[in-house]
Amino acid sequence: MSNQSNEAKFFDLHTTGIGYLNRIREVKPRGKGKPFWAVTVAALRGSTDNAEYTYIDCNAVGAEAETLIKRCQQAVEAGKKVLVSFRIGDMWADAFTYEKGEKKGQAGASLKGRLLFIGWIKVDGNLVYEAKPKNTTPTADNQGQPGMDQPLNQEQPASDQFGEQPQPDLGSDLSQEAHQAA
Repeated sequence: MSNQSNEAKFFDLHTTGIGYLNRIREVKPRGKGKPFWAVTVAALRGSTDNAEYTYIDCNAVGAEAETLIKRCQQAVEAGKKVLVSFRIGDMWADAFTYEKGEKKGQAGASLKGRLLFIGWIKVDGNLVYEAKPKNTTPTADNQGQPGMDQPLNQEQPASDQFGEQPQPDLGSDLSQEAHQAA
């Protein structure tokens, strides 16, 4: 007699990269659906000298990703460049028909996914958040730091916001950031 496991098994499709955040919004479904936070990630691909964008509409999944997205909303709405490292899961293509504009009536496709993780955040080239390694525990050094529910202070250096050592100014040059993040 064989011993079967009742454990659920899944196939995970994860995409990692860096990209700019756009269109941060809370989506309130009609009917009984639960509201959720969404964002469009303009993922960078290709040569760092001539990068191209792939746009992925994402639902923020998990409390940490959702909280970080909410904190970035003010900066995005102010027109600041918010660059992140990300992990998106379970991407799929969603077919649609253009309803207006010069493509009206034509078929289109949109990439969708679930934003699972943000590794770091830069606002206008300044590092304002960096995820802690999973195996760390709170210490006296990081007590009293701003909570995850506070908006990002784009004027204050990351070292002041998170009690960390000052980070080198990486500037806002896309080629340099993309190369260093890779």
